[in-house]
Amino acid sequence: MEIDGAEILDTYAEAFSTWIARIIVTAASERWATAAAVEATGFATSRIGCPCEAGIERRLGEEETPDSRPGIAILVCSEKKNLRENVAARIGQCILPAPTASAFDGLPDAPSRFYTRMHYFGDAYEERCKVGDRLCWRIPVMEGTYVGEERFGIVKGIAGGNILVMGGDQASALAGAEAAADAIAGLRDVITSFAGGVVGSGSEVGCRNYRFPMPASTNHAWCPTLKGLVDDSQVPPGVESVYEVVVNGIDEESVRAAMRAGILAAAGTGRVVAIGASNFEGKLGPHRIRLPDLFR
Repeated sequence: MEIDGAEILDTYAEAFSTWIARIIVTAASERWATAAAVEATGFATSRIGCPCEAGIERRLGEEETPDSRPGIAILVCSEKKNLRENVAARIGQCILPAPTASAFDGLPDAPSRFYTRMHYFGDAYEERCKVGDRLCWRIPVMEGTYVGEERFGIVKGIAGGNILVMGGDQASALAGAEAAADAIAGLRDVITSFAGGVVGSGSEVGCRNYRFPMPASTNHAWCPTLKGLVDDSQVPPGVESVYEVVVNGIDEESVRAAMRAGILAAAGTGRVVAIGASNFEGKLGPHRIRLPDLFR
């Protein structure tokens, strides 16, 4: 099939299961809510080498936050056994120290929950308090008080949904990928954890040409410079640059909606030759999202 001159390859994105927590970061101003949220989602692009995957989901109006202040929702994704540790570390090291910032649970109805035990930072000077109907802690800090929750809900979600945006040159492919990332940014229940939402060096599971173990290596089949040098290149004719947009989400429906929005936006630039997806013959995960099915 074709959209706005871009061929949509008959292939699928291979995704895997993950556990997700949503943190609502609030502050006295949008500046400090943003600063805390950006810091809390750092070094969290891929489970290959990062402790977790995380990103900004969307900005929240004051009517959407527990304390009626400017807010940002972030998603933190990892294995269930590591999620509490990752959330606690990012709140304790990135949100609690940020001026005027607070952290609240963004999944209050989730059946699975954990405690971050953040109140221990108060060294027995902390006090229980309520923000609306939420049970929180008030912790004395140098600027005054930190107020936030320490109980967070988690849900089983999906990571690794993706599209590959291809162009006849680097500038064209990047313009399409940027448009896709911009279309996904701000959608509910999804994040794109890589820098700017775009991946310039996609990876594959393991490696083929070194004897020592590697968790991942360059996705050689999608490297345009290796066309003609590898026998399994998948780069279509006329493509000289490929970018990946990776999506994690609360559920498959949200990931599919984000991928669809990204494809439409990328193709809509009129500069994209083809759009595909990355998969690894079932080595990465059980979820398969076929691109043509997104438009049926």
